[in-house]
Amino acid sequence: MHLPPSSYHDFLEELWDEEEEPEERETVMNWGDLLFIKPRVRYTQGLNLRECRERFHPAKLLFNRSTFSFCQKKDGGLHLCVDYHKLNAVTRKNKYPVAPMNQLLSVFNGSSIFSNIDFPVAYNLLRIKEGDEHLTCFRTKYGSYEYLVMLFGLTNVFASFQNLVNDIFYDLLDIYGGAFLEDIIVFSKYEEEHVTLVSTVLARLIANNFFAKASKCLFHVSSLEYLCYVVSSEVLKMDQAKVQKILNWPHPRKLKALQSFLGLASFYCHFIKNYSKKIRSLTSFLKKDSHFPLNEEALRQFHELKEAFTTAPILSHFDPSLPTIVETDASDYALGSVLSHISDSGKHPIAFDSCKPLPAELNDEIHDKELFGIVWALKRWRAFLLSLSSFFEVLTDHSSLQYFMSSKILTFRQACWAEFLS
Repeated sequence: MHLPPSSYHDFLEELWDEEEEPEERETVMNWGDLLFIKPRVRYTQGLNLRECRERFHPAKLLFNRSTFSFCQKKDGGLHLCVDYHKLNAVTRKNKYPVAPMNQLLSVFNGSSIFSNIDFPVAYNLLRIKEGDEHLTCFRTKYGSYEYLVMLFGLTNVFASFQNLVNDIFYDLLDIYGGAFLEDIIVFSKYEEEHVTLVSTVLARLIANNFFAKASKCLFHVSSLEYLCYVVSSEVLKMDQAKVQKILNWPHPRKLKALQSFLGLASFYCHFIKNYSKKIRSLTSFLKKDSHFPLNEEALRQFHELKEAFTTAPILSHFDPSLPTIVETDASDYALGSVLSHISDSGKHPIAFDSCKPLPAELNDEIHDKELFGIVWALKRWRAFLLSLSSFFEVLTDHSSLQYFMSSKILTFRQACWAEFLS
């Protein structure tokens, strides 16, 4: 294995003021990490020692002096982690947009065959621009080293790699394939078509010196795991391994434990109806002046949220040709919305969403709360609703809103909402 060619793969153009060079900091590592530095350097990227030296070499200029440590990978190998927070602070940011999760998961309608391709050392496939290698310098007890290829930990790693992948598969994205960093999915309706698509994707990877790891790839299956979701021909499911982590989570006794739990649970919040309302008491403990342990109300919501994950529905794929309904609800604590399809077999949810209004909005009258909930929901589902081939319905439990558009006296906010709805 050799270095990637220097052309499009150049990476890391930096602006650095030598007067702002970071202060030297003593390396803090445990004894076990020190023992693994030299004999196991070949395992850091799954390469042999000679190949690993092609990824980084002894530094000629002690410039950044970043510290490092090892973390263990799922397969038992070691991953080298370098602290680049000071380098990242003075790096020109790559603002290339990464598609939000709901867009990546809304393109599978009508597909019945899937393939997933994953790269083993994806970020090492981008080369650092010649002359900038010294910026990645890190030091060990055996000397200082600098990287020749991009690595995890640099601020522009995700944006640069996403830019490259999108350029390679620009004509397939959202039609026959999707790409989120090193995860590539290919989907189609027919077997013959799928064979051609997979061959095309693999050919482009080879042409750009990208190589997939066979043990992490799946080809021609009816369902697969993609971005921590289970994707199939008709529905979208939560990864049961992640759900089990939520169900097995102990009572949060400290702030960090509560933050970790809510972070994990919020990843699947669009499967849970009125999610923001269900975590209202829990989020109140995120404030600085909160004291643990959780009170009875928070513990009750903690268990109710777990229960909600056990009964969460399976979501359907969005189909712009089907009749669509937007259901909204507003309370004193949160706004909620459900986007659903109507088919011959009944009503099927596509996604749930909720939010906590601002303190000033919580003081609105119920009429304005319900109206604001509709406006918020339509903005939230705007990308889906604009692609519909027919009209959609809005359902609310506040009957007086049906006369809103014919009202002659409106407040400033109501006039803005009326203009948006028209």
